[in-house]
Amino acid sequence: MADSAETLVEDARTCYHCGEPVPEHAPWSLEIGECRYRLCCPGCEAVAHAIVDGGLASYYRFRTALPERPRQRHDIHAEQWSLFDDPGLQSRFVQGDDSSAHTTLAVDGITCAACAWLIEHRLNALEGVIGSAVDLTHHRLRLEWEPHRIALSRLLAELAAIGYPSRPFEPDEAQQRLQRESHRQMRRLIVAALGMMQALMFSLPFYLAGDAGLDADFDRLFHWLALALTTPVVLYAAQPFFQQAWRDLRARSLGMDVPVSLAIGSAYLASTWAVVSGQGEVYFDSVSMFTFFLLFGRHLEARARRRGGAAGNAMAELLPVSATRLDDDGESRLLPASELRAGDRVLVKPGHVVPADGVIESGASSLDESTLTGETQPVARCVGDAVTGGSQNIESPLTLRITHAGRDTRVAGILDLTDRAFASRPRIALKSARLAHHFVLQVLLIAAVVALAWWFIAPDRAFWVTLSVLVVTCPCALALATPTALTAAHGRLHRRGALLTRADALEALDGIDRVIFDKTGTLTTGEMRLIDTRTLEDDDPRYLCAIAAALESHSEHPIARAFHPYRQPDVVADDVTRQAGAGLEGRIAGTRWRLGRPDFAATPAPAPPDDGHWLLLAENDRPRAWFALENRLRDDADTTLATLRLAGIEVELLSGDAEPRVRTLAEQLGIDDWQAAMSPEDKLARLRHHQARGERVAMVGDGVNDVPILAGADVAFAMNGATDLARTRADVILLTPRLQRVADAIGIARATQRVIRQNLGWALFYNLLALPLAACGLVPPWLAAIGMSLSSLVVVGNALRLARPGSFRHLITPVSS
Repeated sequence: MADSAETLVEDARTCYHCGEPVPEHAPWSLEIGECRYRLCCPGCEAVAHAIVDGGLASYYRFRTALPERPRQRHDIHAEQWSLFDDPGLQSRFVQGDDSSAHTTLAVDGITCAACAWLIEHRLNALEGVIGSAVDLTHHRLRLEWEPHRIALSRLLAELAAIGYPSRPFEPDEAQQRLQRESHRQMRRLIVAALGMMQALMFSLPFYLAGDAGLDADFDRLFHWLALALTTPVVLYAAQPFFQQAWRDLRARSLGMDVPVSLAIGSAYLASTWAVVSGQGEVYFDSVSMFTFFLLFGRHLEARARRRGGAAGNAMAELLPVSATRLDDDGESRLLPASELRAGDRVLVKPGHVVPADGVIESGASSLDESTLTGETQPVARCVGDAVTGGSQNIESPLTLRITHAGRDTRVAGILDLTDRAFASRPRIALKSARLAHHFVLQVLLIAAVVALAWWFIAPDRAFWVTLSVLVVTCPCALALATPTALTAAHGRLHRRGALLTRADALEALDGIDRVIFDKTGTLTTGEMRLIDTRTLEDDDPRYLCAIAAALESHSEHPIARAFHPYRQPDVVADDVTRQAGAGLEGRIAGTRWRLGRPDFAATPAPAPPDDGHWLLLAENDRPRAWFALENRLRDDADTTLATLRLAGIEVELLSGDAEPRVRTLAEQLGIDDWQAAMSPEDKLARLRHHQARGERVAMVGDGVNDVPILAGADVAFAMNGATDLARTRADVILLTPRLQRVADAIGIARATQRVIRQNLGWALFYNLLALPLAACGLVPPWLAAIGMSLSSLVVVGNALRLARPGSFRHLITPVSS
């Protein structure tokens, strides 16, 4: 290994990228870490740098074959994208199969909502693209396509062609790019602010002099100074507006930066011509002021997005870079966390972060899971408990056995679900985007009509009145109204412990009329406990508990966990089948055993010993034992139901349990509408009945038997302990065991829709009021710049109320209010 980054690997006679011989004194090289490797040609240099700059330097360590060398210099650009079609490279950032693949890309050059619209519009029009969606908060692109119809390199080349070069998303590198973009944005804002202040200083004497005017020499001096100060503002600070406008025009679309660029460019050129020729009006102060206020508004918008998406950034950076792995002999070794695999043993010291999902093998401690669940209080974990990667160990050292690492961890799954939520746009977001797009065209047409009218009324004022129309009606507020509110709502929901997996869920939650709850694992904790065993013959209770435990070991139902302590290694069940809502059947030592409802386990079905939750164990239809289970009610179940009722939402309980248990729970919680002994098909039929009556129904569940009704509900909630299959059908996943988050999600959804309607109403009201005034010549360009910026700030500020914890204190309000 080299001692420094300046050290060259001189003894390497073959190209590090393609393996071809390297010519003597070849200047091409690649730096990775502290080593610099030799390359054979500029083509290999371009391709290798694309791989490393894309955050995929580990490709060189794990590759199994050498790629082909770029053939000619004109092939370099094509090769730069075609390398991403390599299966070995794609395995590190692409998920899916030949029929459908998806990935997340980091995109450069995004400045506003118009960029997102252009990217999605261009990609979704390509044959073979299933869907694409831009996350404006983190400048990420969720892309799904059919590999057999279109190559990833084609998609990357298409993005680069419209001005948005992209690369595989890596959290650390993406965060650094966002910080660099933020610094560039701040520099432009400072240049615009300084230029505006100085231009105003040299323009102020003209306003104060009145009709008398200034001396001719001072007149020309101040104009030239204002020109010199405004030029950097236009050429540097306003550069993003011109770049985006050019992208829009090349893509044959009209974004909000088209009228902005027309206003800035025409005002600057007209004022410059007036200074050079000595004839006409000069509005350098308006140009610099318009640029500053527009940049300032976008800067606040970007800050709002970063703050609203702070939870997503924190989640992306949650897993540590390194981990301490324990060898078979107990020796510890520090290695990158990305090299951990399922089955590895790791040591997590106090103050360190758990590097992957696992189970505690030794030790007991408290873990901070606030970033994952939103719960501020640490939770106690001991031997046998599962821990999630990203949790912080607080008190004592822990030894873990890794169960899921890398892309299989819960954190990675949450990130993937978050990206999936942005893979579609809510209907209201699509409508507002189309409205803003059409509004730009209308503004340009109106500006043309105003210019023509004023040409006949007062030719000397035609240009400046038209400029005011372009500036004052810039559709920035209209374009920001919806995405800013959605970003703030997503961030607040995540901090409250609710993760949206579908963008339309927010809009659907706003109109929910009824919430259906499952019982076990939803209204109750799902932590079943065996409290009594009654044998029906002269049998050993411990042996019958082991029989039940062997059957339940094949189930993911919460009941299975109650029998886990009674498992015996020599009692194993084979050919286990499960009948939803009834029980389990299997063979143990050649004998058929059933465990579950009495009418399922034995024929005829005996009556339970007394009230409570009883399971019957039967051998070949012969009852052998009764098991009494107890399930604790969630602490916040009653307050959650009361909050929903206050909002005018109907509450219903559907359970597969026996009627006595369901009735007792319903009476305890005051639920009038309940059904017991419901199969999954019965639950789905009940759901369809409500929907046929015009109700919009949300379902809250956690088990495999809830999957059909979760899939059929208008909005599906999965509890934090839900099965994987239930999670895949959920629109909202609760990251915390608190049931109150269901009511919080509905309340935040209602507040979000109110804010979006307020923002759209304000944006339309402002434009309808300002446009006639500007068209009549009553609004000078400098005042138009201020009005446009204030309109955008009002929209952003109103949306940010959703992100503040103290705002909308009573999120759920009665529907009549």
